[in-house]
Amino acid sequence: MSDLQAAADRVEIAALQAEFTDAGMMSDYDRLVSLFTPDGVMRWPHVPVEFMGQKAMRASIEQMRSNWEFFVQHTHPGVIQLDGDTAVGRTYIEEFGRFRDGNSHLNYALYHDRFARTADGWKFAERVYEVRYMDTSPLAGSAP
Repeated sequence: MSDLQAAADRVEIAALQAEFTDAGMMSDYDRLVSLFTPDGVMRWPHVPVEFMGQKAMRASIEQMRSNWEFFVQHTHPGVIQLDGDTAVGRTYIEEFGRFRDGNSHLNYALYHDRFARTADGWKFAERVYEVRYMDTSPLAGSAP
């Protein structure tokens, strides 16, 4: 693989990771699941929840997000390791929000990602969410 191709792959994968957060923040669940391979998997072991395939992901994420009064996710780029038409990487996460039942949530976590090059570009093959810190103290602020 040329250095130029590797650089292009890294940029495309980083854009994919950023688009995931944007799609989630904008409640664009069709776009969010389109970022995965058709048989892609998303795992949240701390809940525990596992979504297999775009259709299951779409329905479950929309239902789960409907429980939030507001939700904010900040991401920070991590490492990307290329291996031909596959890659692995991490994205570092900070999230906070309040559920409609009044409970609050703040966490620091990371996604462990597996990527696959497809005819439509790089896609997630798997995202595994690992929570490193969680705080359920009431948030003092509010959504405007």
